[in-house]
Amino acid sequence: MDTATPAGLPHRSVTSIRGGSGVADRPSPPTTPSRPSAGSFSSPSTLRAEEDLVIVEIGSRFVRVGFAGDNAPKAYLQLRPDQQRRVGDYRMFLPGYHDAWRKRPIGKDWGKDYELWQYDLRESDLGLVQDKLDRILRDAFSRLLLIDSRPRRMALIVPSSLPLPLLSTTLDIFFKRFGSPIVSLLSAPVMSTVGAGVRSGLVVDLGWSETTVSSVYEYREVRCTRSIRGSKLMIEELHNLLKSELIRQGYIESPAKAETEAGPHTSNINHVISFEDVEEVAKRMLWCRAATGPSCRHEDEGLATVQEQDETEEVSGKEGEEKSEHSGRTGSPWTGAKEHTVEIPLRSFGPHCSVSVSFERLAEVCETAYFERQYGPANFDDDEMPLHLLIYNHLLRLPMDIRAVCMSRMMFVGGGSHIIGLKGRIFAEVEALIEARGWDPVRGRGAEAYKSNTKLQRRGSKTDVPEATTSPVTPTSEVKSPSTAGNGSDAGVGSDSGSNGDEVWHDAANAEPEKDAIGDALDKIKPASGLQGQLRALDTIGPWCGGSLACYLKVMAIATVDKEAWLANGLAGASRASEVDVKAQRQSMGMGGMGMGSGGLMRAAANIQEKSWTLGAWGAI
Repeated sequence: MDTATPAGLPHRSVTSIRGGSGVADRPSPPTTPSRPSAGSFSSPSTLRAEEDLVIVEIGSRFVRVGFAGDNAPKAYLQLRPDQQRRVGDYRMFLPGYHDAWRKRPIGKDWGKDYELWQYDLRESDLGLVQDKLDRILRDAFSRLLLIDSRPRRMALIVPSSLPLPLLSTTLDIFFKRFGSPIVSLLSAPVMSTVGAGVRSGLVVDLGWSETTVSSVYEYREVRCTRSIRGSKLMIEELHNLLKSELIRQGYIESPAKAETEAGPHTSNINHVISFEDVEEVAKRMLWCRAATGPSCRHEDEGLATVQEQDETEEVSGKEGEEKSEHSGRTGSPWTGAKEHTVEIPLRSFGPHCSVSVSFERLAEVCETAYFERQYGPANFDDDEMPLHLLIYNHLLRLPMDIRAVCMSRMMFVGGGSHIIGLKGRIFAEVEALIEARGWDPVRGRGAEAYKSNTKLQRRGSKTDVPEATTSPVTPTSEVKSPSTAGNGSDAGVGSDSGSNGDEVWHDAANAEPEKDAIGDALDKIKPASGLQGQLRALDTIGPWCGGSLACYLKVMAIATVDKEAWLANGLAGASRASEVDVKAQRQSMGMGGMGMGSGGLMRAAANIQEKSWTLGAWGAI
């Protein structure tokens, strides 16, 4: 009894403490502690929607969408035929639907359903382009970005060569269908330069329909040239290669016999493989040979490719020399490319169809599409120049100071830049052209004869004069002795500019300058000048990432379009830079500042901005 009593007392005391009567005995629901107001420490949450800036990059076949400050876009969408179906269209589930591409309408281009727009607007339907772009943007906003339909500020990244009707169609979508209050226009080459971390550079865009070379100097486009040699031409060449392999391996008959059996109304006789299969082969299998020649350098190729063999086997010296000669002659890691073949399945032609193609023939596709080395420069038009000639002529026509800066900052962007070996091949070809021709724009037999003629070469004036007549007079001969200098008649005449008051001759022309401490200190803090005059390639994170970085840092756009100004006049409201009266702006701002203070100054500046706005690098009608 004595031992149980002390043990029970603490238990009764604990229950009396925890227990209770009345309302305290009932369990209370869980409560969430109140959160502090966001306005006490940071910006209010209601302003978050205005801070979100949507970055949109639009190309011929893709759309990239994301927020400012992100290191990568949230959405990357490509246009496909299955995305263009209407509601209730279930034809894709019908048997044989995958072969429907063979029955396309007469005159329709092969692969046109995969393009958002074309630069040739003569046969383009801008209404259809607007509907395609609206659908793909709504899909990106609702499914991938997870944002509502609230009006948001947008930044549009497009190339400066975009036609004005396509730019007007895109701005109509942003203002009328998405309700954006303001749209900033950013140039794709300039944003690629920002993405590389430099202020100037040469941007080579290996795009879908064309290849564009743009020179950017201090964030401004100086010159832009283009060629039709793009990924579209490469896909056509690859289709012709696969078609020739199908004919050679007996899968299809000769073209003349096929046309006779099919009839005159067959519009797809030239294309026997679907666009999807050819594009898949291009992404996986295409490569480009390295440049060959004595002027092409290969120091940075990495480790040499060797052939695996047993360690016990001995290779004769003659075989080793032949292999080394062969690898040096080809200049590519694919040493035995002629012997290596690959089986390529073509499901669009047949369920069990596959062709065997060598890697050497796959490399010929890039040779034909981008270079065409078998023809001379005189055989090409201005819009179909090979890439190495296009880049060289572009640099040749630039001013000397801009050329020196841009050639040291060459960047490759676009879908074609992902092909193995293509960027290195272009770089090596341009370097070989510079070493062979230099920067002389005059070429031909007459120019070569003039350079090789010794009679027309300039000679220095000192080379024709004998050494005896050019011997200078010693300075000591003009220095007078103190006795002669003391005469009254020669006191004022005997002194020359090289003598001082102490009558000691000083060589002022060859004297070393005194040390400038202030200049040395300024040279130490002066930023180092970048590399100039040497051909060099840089990596860039792309135009979208460069635009995201620029918008996150609040950099002013090239052109800014307001919604009210666009809805009032549309594209016709844009004025050229020469139409803006700077004098009227200064007078209006001055009168506003004197009459109404700082508030009037800001209102006057806002009124001028609303009255005159430009499209920047995109021009005006």
